[in-house]
Amino acid sequence: MNDMTQRHLETHAIVLDDSERQRCEVWTRVMGYHRPVTSFNIGKKGEYHERRFFEEQRAGLEHA
Repeated sequence: MNDMTQRHLETHAIVLDDSERQRCEVWTRVMGYHRPVTSFNIGKKGEYHERRFFEEQRAGLEHA
C-alpha cells in the first residue's frame, strides 16, 4: 500500500445498513469443548449470563 492508497482509504468511511450486516455468533467453552451460545437450552443460557468475568492480575513477585 502506498501513500495514495492510504489517503483514498481514509477519505471513504464504510457505512452498512442493518440488512447488510452479518450476525456475530458467540461461542464459549463448556465441559472442555466449544459450543455456540445459541445452541444452549434455556437453563444453560441462564448459567452463561450469570457468569462473572475477570481479568487476572500480574503476580507481584519481588526479585531477591
